[in-house]
Amino acid sequence: MLEESVKDAVPREAETQRYVVRYGTSRLLGDFEARRGTNFARGQEVIVRSDRGVEWGTVLCPATSQTAAYLGANRAGGGRILRLVTDEDRRQRMESGEREKRLFQQAESMIRERSLQMQLVDIERVFGGEKLILFYLAESRVDFRELVKAMAREFDCRVEMRHIGIRDEARLLADYGDCGKPVCCNTHLHEMPPVSMKMAKLQKATLDPNKISGRCGRLKCCLRYEYDTYEEHRRELPPIGATVVTRNGQGRVLSQEILARKLIVAFDDGRRLMTDADEIVTVVSRGGRRPGADDDE
Repeated sequence: MLEESVKDAVPREAETQRYVVRYGTSRLLGDFEARRGTNFARGQEVIVRSDRGVEWGTVLCPATSQTAAYLGANRAGGGRILRLVTDEDRRQRMESGEREKRLFQQAESMIRERSLQMQLVDIERVFGGEKLILFYLAESRVDFRELVKAMAREFDCRVEMRHIGIRDEARLLADYGDCGKPVCCNTHLHEMPPVSMKMAKLQKATLDPNKISGRCGRLKCCLRYEYDTYEEHRRELPPIGATVVTRNGQGRVLSQEILARKLIVAFDDGRRLMTDADEIVTVVSRGGRRPGADDDE
């Protein structure tokens, strides 16, 4: 009797636990509830119910206050984990994939019939069939209200049109990058950071657009990864143009080898030597060049 009383006193929230689940073509991340005692491991495929309907998802990790803080505004929402994926679910998913191809062709035909200035990029049919999401590119605003009504009648489900950018197109369609690995925007990146030519210059990457552009045609996201480290090390070194005193004499800094923490110094007697940062005795003058100005050109 005592055990039953204690069990009844446990709040309903304690009977559940939560997991971060990735779902949808856009690789949305959400905080999903599961019954206590139903444990899921990383990578397990599950069927969930989100605000879009019944979805196919992949468990990433238990949901905690830390994961909530990390995801922040990138958390798409949540819902409930219904069950692990079954063989029947897999069969239905294969059939759904084939149906999506037919729906894509139908949608393209309906867009052409109405002469709408938009390019259909991809189409996603929620696993449960409740919703159809169309991703498109357009240079200007498109009035697709009649199109949506016609599609809703034709496909017998809710239809959502989602305007995307060129980088989002790569996230949906691209496969592998120049590095030989799956593109970052379609794997681990849940937000795409701004990338500038300044980052390429600082890292002394080639400035050939064909070599520093990703599948989207924009600068590669990976140029952003090490930028903060380069910038921190650069600020610790005397800037280009500075006059320094080293163990080998006085000279002017011509260039920086940031990761190696070395400088090329032109000495007063005409010598040019690669000099370790630890060999700098003092900085006489920081020169007339603003730190980082060479990166803004």
